[in-house]
Amino acid sequence: MKISIITICFNSEATIEKTIQSVLSQTYPHVEYIVIDGGSTDGTIGIINKYAKDIAAFVSEKDRGIYDAMNKGIERSTGDVIGILNSDDFYADDQVLSDVMNVFISNPPLESLYADLIYVDRIDESKVIRYWKSGDYKKGLFLKGWMPPHPGFFVRKNVYDRFGTYNLNLRSSADYEFMLRVLHKYNISTYYLPRVITKMRVGGQSNVSLKNRIRANREDRMAWKINGLQPRPFTLILKPLSKLKQWKLRS
Repeated sequence: MKISIITICFNSEATIEKTIQSVLSQTYPHVEYIVIDGGSTDGTIGIINKYAKDIAAFVSEKDRGIYDAMNKGIERSTGDVIGILNSDDFYADDQVLSDVMNVFISNPPLESLYADLIYVDRIDESKVIRYWKSGDYKKGLFLKGWMPPHPGFFVRKNVYDRFGTYNLNLRSSADYEFMLRVLHKYNISTYYLPRVITKMRVGGQSNVSLKNRIRANREDRMAWKINGLQPRPFTLILKPLSKLKQWKLRS
């Protein structure tokens, strides 16, 4: 059973090698690795080319943003399961994909899986900034502001085939909209793997400034509307507030 891992990047020479190495070091034997670059002008492409023999598909061209790049990767994927690991992220250890795939293999009807994530300092990767402990999913949790960490979310390819990929009308919340769509609206089956599988360097797309956070909140509201869903009055307030406990858990 094969898993496809997609890395998207743009001018990521400072971090891309650690990301690539964390994928290629996995002990699970059936990994298809796909890298989608947005037309980098720094040393990113040179670093990627060092690992060309272990990368199943590599594209470097202008795109319409991170979600367009993700969709390109999904289109090229041939694995039974798909995971996305961006160029600021890396896997916690070399057993991550084995642990993920063992769950899928032992549960053939299972459609998705998610786990925990930690945010680490961009320079000192041993310094934990936040701990995203996802917890078990129950229907209705999205109404309470819950969501799983996207870099720790894996789905069968047929989920994308049935319910679509990332909505390019959203600039920073298309991952939230996708998970809201498949988990909350269409009720695909999921499994919580209670362990940290991904480490993310601080400074993600929707968290780097107050302006971006406000835009993300506006797009979160759009995500519900796009799907014909109605959030509760405090749903979109609880979503960012739920992140406060991630700082408490960091130790």
